[in-house]
Amino acid sequence: MSRWIFEPGHTAAEFSVRHMMVTNVRGHFKNVKGTLEFDPAAPEHATMQAVIDTDTLWTGETARDAHLKSADFLDVEHHQTITFESEKVELIGPADAEVHGRVTIRGVTQPLTLRTHFLGTWQTPWWEDGVDKGPKTRAGFVASTHLNRKDFGVNWNAILDRGGVAVGDDVEITLDAEAILDR
Repeated sequence: MSRWIFEPGHTAAEFSVRHMMVTNVRGHFKNVKGTLEFDPAAPEHATMQAVIDTDTLWTGETARDAHLKSADFLDVEHHQTITFESEKVELIGPADAEVHGRVTIRGVTQPLTLRTHFLGTWQTPWWEDGVDKGPKTRAGFVASTHLNRKDFGVNWNAILDRGGVAVGDDVEITLDAEAILDR
């Protein structure tokens, strides 16, 4: 098993949630950090830990971002991170797996499964101070999942006319990860 480090500048978590019953609001967290123990020849033995800085939330609208960071939603003042730690990898195809683990949001830990696709590895340059100090081996992954925000104590909502709600409960999540082999 080799140790890989998620490259924060190229690893992000995106989310989408129903808004006002008619559309979806999307946002993301950049600079996701973490480690991966992974061998492409034996992916079923992989383990992963990831940490998201909740203060990096961005939806493109300052007032909405402030509300999502407030105690009504993520409560960033008291919960600075979202974490995921894998427990088991189940192969479901030649480049696909279900990564079972536990996610912690707002101090509440729940099981979560990431449906993950391995994009492969590649030798790449590595630039530091304008000098190529590569090559470095990179691996790419994309994963998706969904969760119910209320399972984590994120209960704020507003009732609309005719019984609708301002914010849906189901949150769709996509993770794009670029990992660098740690030598």
